[in-house]
Amino acid sequence: MATLEIRDLHVGVEEADGSSKEILRGVDLTIRSGETHAIMGPNGSGKSTLAYSIAGHPKYTVTGGSVTLDGADVLEMSVDERARAGLFLAMQYPVEVPGVTVSNFLRTAKTAVDGEAPKLRTWVKEVRTAMEGLRMDASFAERNVNEGFSGGEKKRHEILQLELLKPKFAILDETDSGLDVDALKVVSEGVNRVRQATDVGVLLITHYTRILRYITPDFVHVFVDGRVAEQGGPELADVLEESGYDRFLTAARS
Repeated sequence: MATLEIRDLHVGVEEADGSSKEILRGVDLTIRSGETHAIMGPNGSGKSTLAYSIAGHPKYTVTGGSVTLDGADVLEMSVDERARAGLFLAMQYPVEVPGVTVSNFLRTAKTAVDGEAPKLRTWVKEVRTAMEGLRMDASFAERNVNEGFSGGEKKRHEILQLELLKPKFAILDETDSGLDVDALKVVSEGVNRVRQATDVGVLLITHYTRILRYITPDFVHVFVDGRVAEQGGPELADVLEESGYDRFLTAARS
C-alpha cells in the first residue's frame, strides 16, 4: 500500500509587485492506495494551488511543511521524478502542444514514466481499448495534443493518460469543469475503471457535487482559506449541496 502524506504545507505565490502572497496555510492530508478523497471549496480557496504544488509547478513556492510519497521527499524531486514516482495531475486547463500527435505524446510519456518503451502490439491494443471506453474516435490519436479540442475532448484526453500511465496517485483538478452531462458520465466512467483496475489513490478537486454522483469518494474535505476546514465521509458533500460554504467562510474570517 502506497501513502501520499501532506503535513503542515504552506505555499506562496509571487505577486506582480514582487511580494509573496501565502495561499496554503498549513494543509494536512493523507491519501492511501485505493482511497478517493474529494476536496471541495469555493473559488480562491487554494484547491488548485494544492494540486500544482504537489506536482511541482514552478509558479508556487513551498515555504513550510512536507509532502512525502512512501516516505520519499516529493518536494526534493523534479517534476519528471515526481511522475516516475507515481504522481499524476489532470489539469483544469490542459495546454496545447502543436506539432505533437496524441499517439506520440502518449507513448513518449509512457516510456518516460516506466523507463522503457511499451511493446508496440500490446500498447496499440491498450490505447485502442482505453479510447473506446472513453468513446473517442480512432482518428483522435493523430490529432495534435489539445489543439482545437473541445473542453470535453481535453478532459477525455486527460483521463486517457490516467488509464494508460497507471500512476499510484492521481490528482484530478476540476475534471468536471466545462463538461456537459454526457461527457461528465463518460469521464467519470473512465476514472472508475482505473479505480477498479488498480489501487490508485485519487485526490478529486471540485466545486460541485455533481461529479460525486458518479465518482463516490471515501472522504470529503472542505477547503477554505488555504486549509482544510472540515472533513468527513461522502455525506458531507450532501451537506455542502444543501447549505453551501457560507458557514465555513464566516468562520475563516472571524
